[in-house]
Amino acid sequence: MQRIEKTKGKRPGALPKAPERARILAVDDDDRNLLAIREVLDGIGEVACAPSGEEALRLLLKEDFAVILLDVLMPGLDGYETASLIRKREQSKRTPIIFLTAINKEEAHMLRGYDAGAVDYVFKPFDPVMLRSKVAVFVELHEKTLEIQRKAALEQRLLEQALQAQDEKLETERILRASEQRQETILRSLPVCFHARSAEPPFGARFVTAGVERLTGFPAERMTSEPGFGLSRVHPDDLPNVRAALSDAKTTGAYNCEFRWQCADGKYRTFLDQGVISSDPVEGANEIIGTLLDVTERRELEDKLLQAQRIEAIGKLTGGLAHDFNNLLAAVLSGLGLLERNSTLDQQALKVLDLTRRSARQGAELVNRMLAFSRRQNLKPEGVRLTALEETMNGLVAPVLGGLVRFEWHIDDSVWPIHVDVGQLELALMNLVFNARDAMPSGGTIAIRAANNTANQNSYDLRQGDYVVISVTDTGSGIPADLLTKVIEPFFTTKPVGKGTGLGLSTVYGFAKQSGGALRIDSVVGRGTTMRLWLPRSLTEPELRGEREQIIHPQYNGNGAQPSILLVDDSEALRELTAASLRQSGFDVTCAAGGAEALAAIEKSPDDFDVIVTDFAMPLVSGVEVIRFARSLKADWPAVIITGYADTRAIGALPSDVPLLGKPFKDNELIESIRLAKQSRG
Repeated sequence: MQRIEKTKGKRPGALPKAPERARILAVDDDDRNLLAIREVLDGIGEVACAPSGEEALRLLLKEDFAVILLDVLMPGLDGYETASLIRKREQSKRTPIIFLTAINKEEAHMLRGYDAGAVDYVFKPFDPVMLRSKVAVFVELHEKTLEIQRKAALEQRLLEQALQAQDEKLETERILRASEQRQETILRSLPVCFHARSAEPPFGARFVTAGVERLTGFPAERMTSEPGFGLSRVHPDDLPNVRAALSDAKTTGAYNCEFRWQCADGKYRTFLDQGVISSDPVEGANEIIGTLLDVTERRELEDKLLQAQRIEAIGKLTGGLAHDFNNLLAAVLSGLGLLERNSTLDQQALKVLDLTRRSARQGAELVNRMLAFSRRQNLKPEGVRLTALEETMNGLVAPVLGGLVRFEWHIDDSVWPIHVDVGQLELALMNLVFNARDAMPSGGTIAIRAANNTANQNSYDLRQGDYVVISVTDTGSGIPADLLTKVIEPFFTTKPVGKGTGLGLSTVYGFAKQSGGALRIDSVVGRGTTMRLWLPRSLTEPELRGEREQIIHPQYNGNGAQPSILLVDDSEALRELTAASLRQSGFDVTCAAGGAEALAAIEKSPDDFDVIVTDFAMPLVSGVEVIRFARSLKADWPAVIITGYADTRAIGALPSDVPLLGKPFKDNELIESIRLAKQSRG
């Protein structure tokens, strides 16, 4: 080795000496950020700092850099504009750009950055270890690229000096092979591979670095041996975009596309493929030179973040609305009960009353379902035969479809029972039916079918096991392909303002996921849509469902005289309706419009009330504080708390012997709670 180095020292045109340190350009209008970057990257390369995009362009005119760290938001030229200008210069157009940004991670911002030429993003405040690692990869790649160029120059000179001694030539070739092996080892360790492919369909690979096996599970030879192999593994939904991007590269000179690719283990991973058109030095024909980067984990993290943000938004909204909404529904239900008991109604009026009551209860269940979607609350699943829902669905759906839409139910007893929350299943089916109706303004057919199905292996949205697939099919306008993934997002709707909340499909999706199933959508624009609910098979045979609940006029069954009630609620309508209902059942009721008024009544006449029925959330004094004060005067005072909050965990310090009743409630449920409270306190 020493002999060769000595010979090389004598020979003219020897390999030029590599620069001692790689140059890194940091662009940020904040001096503190530049100082932090310089400190973090100390030892990796020499950091040149620019406080603006204009200064960065001036530095790029003077020298080359291994990598550029570019702030997105700057006065004057922002990061996107600076990156575009950098990419337009021949000298710097291939220099890797990493965007530094403190803005959110929305897909639009990310795509704009990648369109401007970024290879990666680092979000402020940045993790020093992550930033150092990312930059080190590109610095090392830059150094190895320079090394390749130097070695290529050396090889050319060796060919020109063919008369050199044979031993020196053999030794030099050995050194070259060792260098190439080291280079290949380094490239194999990165989450990226380099490739060259034909510029003509099917865009067969001509060269792929060995690192592709670590990314996909397939060796490089498999990629190059079959021209159509690469595109054959692209996800069918992504294939048209990939073909279009590669075809357009002949016109634009470059391409950039992201797609899902099925690896050797059968799973799909997401890759970012980008490159340029180049001329084949051997054949003279155009070919595509590019890089393949695995971005699966990055996309999964982004998706999880977006999902968490959507769920958090729903939780905040529904948490604020649930209490007031349940108060209103409780008043509606109490008013319906009073109307039924105090009026003589014919069969048609009773049917309307019953449907109104059912709708009000479904409104309460809607609040709970929204909370269940956002907070993962427990459902109440049981074994259900779908045939038992036919009469209910016909009764609920038929009156609102109108004469232009025909409703068909095609489910028989051959379908397995399913394990779901019955009430939420009915609401899910109604949501799907109403969505189908809205997609057919000129009329059509809505058909509900069910079939037994078995998932033989786990998939991205479904576990292995037995399922019943309920399909709701319409003959409507269909859903465009670009909206299929958006229609299940909370508050996304294609309907005009005031015609839809955007919660229908999102709550159906949440119900399916919480039930252990999935919602899948097939749609063809102009031909119709099929919504498929995959729901788990019940392992037990469900009990026979009885006839529709009869309206019960509850009466208190305690011993002796009816207990007197202190009813505390800050909602005037609900307070008066509840009091009227209790008085009809024989109770003596005194009302208080809030916690403060209740405290005054208890302190003035503590012996006038046998049971306290109080709302939980009231201004100034809560229901729990009312009960605590009352029991400071009489320790065994029976009490009941009613609440409009769907999430009862919000009620803290609730005594264990105080029944908790959620709004809206049935009259007999309130009376039963009073009986339990009286019984528990003797």
